[in-house]
Amino acid sequence: MRRMPRGNSSGAFKYSRVAQSGYNYGLRTMENVQQESMLRKSLKIALVVTAYWVVSITMVFLNKYLLSGEELKLEAPLFITFYQCLVSVLLCLLLRLLSRLMPGVISFPPVHLDKKISREVLPLSVVFVGMITFNNLCLKYVGVAFYTVGRSLTTVFNVVLTYFVLKQTTSLKAILCCLVIISGFVLGVDQEGAAGTLSVIGVIFGVSASLFVCLNSILTKKVLPCVDSNVWRLTYYNNINAVILFIPLILIFGEASILTNFPHLTSSKFWGLMTLSGFFGFAIGYITGLQIKVTSPLTHNISGTAKACAQTVLAVVFSHDIKTALWWLSNALVLGGSAAYTKVRHSEMQKQHKESKKALAEMKMEDSKNGDLNKVSEWPSTVPLLGFEEQDSAKDKKGSLEEDRPTVNDV
Repeated sequence: MRRMPRGNSSGAFKYSRVAQSGYNYGLRTMENVQQESMLRKSLKIALVVTAYWVVSITMVFLNKYLLSGEELKLEAPLFITFYQCLVSVLLCLLLRLLSRLMPGVISFPPVHLDKKISREVLPLSVVFVGMITFNNLCLKYVGVAFYTVGRSLTTVFNVVLTYFVLKQTTSLKAILCCLVIISGFVLGVDQEGAAGTLSVIGVIFGVSASLFVCLNSILTKKVLPCVDSNVWRLTYYNNINAVILFIPLILIFGEASILTNFPHLTSSKFWGLMTLSGFFGFAIGYITGLQIKVTSPLTHNISGTAKACAQTVLAVVFSHDIKTALWWLSNALVLGGSAAYTKVRHSEMQKQHKESKKALAEMKMEDSKNGDLNKVSEWPSTVPLLGFEEQDSAKDKKGSLEEDRPTVNDV
């Protein structure tokens, strides 16, 4: 029997060792790249969340100083709000100019005043004016520590209007979360009264602000198609209309005469703070959207809840107030109820999304058996519940009145 020649086993062994070494090196390289990428992503998220907290909290304290600070004492909240809207308009124009000069660095949509679009956006602008006015008036008459509780009923109004406007019911879990928020609000008002710091008009303004925030989200959904669903164009038209609407209001409420007698009207510090507050009002819209982009709507709401808690603690520390256990409990109920509502709604939307995908898959399988594939391709455009994208599962785009994008005063 003829024996087969032996191969070079030592050479094959060396080759396998080299191949294995190269494979291991490749794995280590991939792991290092993944770790570096994850570290970079985590750092980006941390920076964006930090920026959101800094901008939002700074804006609240700065507005409080302008509205009721001891040094300035400018009794003209409508003028302050008017100027903030004017700064937003000028920033839109500036960003558009920079985007034309540096198109590779800055991107901003064309902004030119179209009277037809301005009229279509006007109903939203009226609500927008009410929202930012009541926000600032609430902040003027209540302390920063109570501000979160004072305007905490937006979620409750959202559920109420969902039922009366869209005829849609809300789950029992979501309703229980709303009851927790309401109990926190009532307890907070009671504790402010017990401490002798309750401002009834401030609470009324806070409730009004909550209602107008909810109405603003409804009309935003309706008006966005008028500006090609571009948020920045809507910001531009909203603030242009607001500037015009504020002028007669300033005259009617006698703020023009207050301004003429204001001793700091020529102060560079006053105008610097006013301009800075307008910048922060504009920036909060961008940084909020960026936080949602790098995280998720659910994470954004959790971050907002934690920010509100930190803001309350900072306000108490800076004012050297001593609050009762029940006062802190009212804040915990409001923030906890809001966070729980967000989680419940998020879970419900995810469940609805999965059921919709399952229903679509079953329909496709059924029609594929029948050979009717053309009908399947039409379903996503005719069945509203099947129009979700994966990243939108936290929002009920069919009927929820929750905001798709936080407003510039969502602080």
